[in-house]
Amino acid sequence: MEPDVSRTDASKSDVSKCRICAGEVRKFFDFGTQPLSDAFLTEREKDQAFHFRLAVGLCTGCTMVQLLEEVPRERMFHHDYPYHSSGSRHMREHFAQTAHDLLATELTGPDPFCVEIGSNDGVMLGVIKDAGVRHLGVEPSGGVAELARKDGVRVRTDFFEESTARLIAAEDGPADVVYAANTICHIPYLDSILRGVDVLLRPGGVFVFEDPYLGDIAERNTFDQIYDEHFYLFTARSVRGVARRFGFELVDVRRLPVHGGEVRYTLARRGEREVSPAVPALIAEEAGRGLAELETLEKLGNGIDRICADLVALLEDLRRQGRSVAGYGATAKSATVTNYAGIGPELLPCVYDTTPAKIGRLMPGSGIPIRAAGEFSRPYPDYAVLFAWNHTDEILAREAEFAARGGKWIVYVPEVRVL
Repeated sequence: MEPDVSRTDASKSDVSKCRICAGEVRKFFDFGTQPLSDAFLTEREKDQAFHFRLAVGLCTGCTMVQLLEEVPRERMFHHDYPYHSSGSRHMREHFAQTAHDLLATELTGPDPFCVEIGSNDGVMLGVIKDAGVRHLGVEPSGGVAELARKDGVRVRTDFFEESTARLIAAEDGPADVVYAANTICHIPYLDSILRGVDVLLRPGGVFVFEDPYLGDIAERNTFDQIYDEHFYLFTARSVRGVARRFGFELVDVRRLPVHGGEVRYTLARRGEREVSPAVPALIAEEAGRGLAELETLEKLGNGIDRICADLVALLEDLRRQGRSVAGYGATAKSATVTNYAGIGPELLPCVYDTTPAKIGRLMPGSGIPIRAAGEFSRPYPDYAVLFAWNHTDEILAREAEFAARGGKWIVYVPEVRVL
């Protein structure tokens, strides 16, 4: 395991330059040295792990919350990228509803065309395809892209940027909708993204994307949403600001209950659509909560230290009592928790998961073994740390027998507690 790096390490710069406005980004929390959150390596590969400094700050110019250091995109999004968007029933339902909403509101012309950035295994575009609507997914991770193709979804294996958009526009014509889910916050080069969207959208078209919301992270202490792939943590104010820099306007926002709290942002070229009252309302709410103030975000940092200390104390106490404990859900988020808190196999002997590509491998950095969720009952542990807390209802329903036999779930957001 990598040594802990203090959030007050004087050898590390507390300031960087904003990728959007070139303003000063001031650090409000430093998780120190972290592994790639989705690098589930084998025992033989673990010494080859890539590490980086995970620190997050606020731009004093445009108020965009962002990481101070960038991980090369090819290291995160590659052929063997293990996350599958269709892995959760709840998310399958969410993306199906999203597709139906777009079909009913935006994809209604004589020959509509929808492009999805970061289409993963095609769970959303599959519904668009079944409706007979022209579509294209742009997905850099070859493994999940191939899964989408097997289901008949058109996919371009590539990173989306301005040059990609020009090629798509030349081959397929303009798009009515460019959509992305849990993707735009991954991409540091928003300038190229928005120039590409401008190239690709037809007049009157919309750019719709949904990502984790800083307001929910601050309110619920869901600090594990901060990891390598989440370069930006958006607010309505910061999204409106970056949109205006590239000739767009934020015309609508919608709060979503998925993944612990997200916002769906709708952008259109300036002057092409009316701005919904929901936009100024959410921005006013953010101002009242101080989400663009460093002091507010530093309070989030204090909560992170408290939660990690409480979680370690609970696990150590259960170990002293001789109780068996495991983790549930080998999520990308859990890498932030286990590595910053210093939780390894001595406190958490294994983590159970349903993703075949992760089984038999190790949790990033911590080296905790990952076992198949089908083995969770052989035998059940006394306690299980619920890392996949964003799927709590679905998991508790699937593993109802665990609680029926006296098992206890441990959660750590918004605070450490036993359910």
